Amino acid sequence: MINRAWRWRARIAAAGFLGLVLAIFAVPLALRADTGNPASPRILTVSGEGEVRAAPNAAQLSAGVVTIARSAAAALAANSKAMNDVFGALRQAGVPERSIQTSGFNVTPQYATDKNGASTQRISGYEVSNTVNVTVDDLAKTGPTLDALVASGANSIGEISFTIKDPKSLIVQARAAAVADAIARAQTLAKAAGVTLGPITSISESGGYQPPRPMYRMAAMAADAALPPIAGGEESVTASVSITWEIR
Repeated sequence: MINRAWRWRARIAAAGFLGLVLAIFAVPLALRADTGNPASPRILTVSGEGEVRAAPNAAQLSAGVVTIARSAAAALAANSKAMNDVFGALRQAGVPERSIQTSGFNVTPQYATDKNGASTQRISGYEVSNTVNVTVDDLAKTGPTLDALVASGANSIGEISFTIKDPKSLIVQARAAAVADAIARAQTLAKAAGVTLGPITSISESGGYQPPRPMYRMAAMAADAALPPIAGGEESVTASVSITWEIR
């Protein structure tokens, strides 16, 4: 009887222990089932490009005067006189004061060379350079303005670039073209992949109107030198967008 009772108590204890183990492992399983993360939505992200080209309606010029003299004072005096003539010529050419801006002014010592052509530490003179940026609001006046600059004493003509004064309407067209390009690409990709485009989840934009490009650069010119012909060509206004769709 004693052995039989002991065996029953052992069986009951083993069953209780097994139930406790099952309960311990069942709790995390239940928690994982209740708090599982939903599946991430399937998406398609496509970039689109848009470009609109138009003739520029303004030009930007860089011009100035370089003078050299034995003393800094003499070089400065000569440069100031020549630059006053340059400013006067620009005013006579119809360029307003707001379209003229000094972009560089330098005083540089010049060193003598020895009989072998090597530079020495002895200062032989000074070079003064004064440069202005000029905006011409009418391309037809670009050539005459350059002519007036050279005739007035400007002996350094720098970069010439072309620009569009108010590109806002062109930017709107470029944005619309970029969105249409992205939609067309997305439709092609979705069809090839056998999926359907859902709602748009995000749109972002980058890019825009490009700054004026320097077209060419002219070195110092003599007052009677013939100016080359100038062609404005076309400027490009671009837009870039990225659009994300849900796909089904």
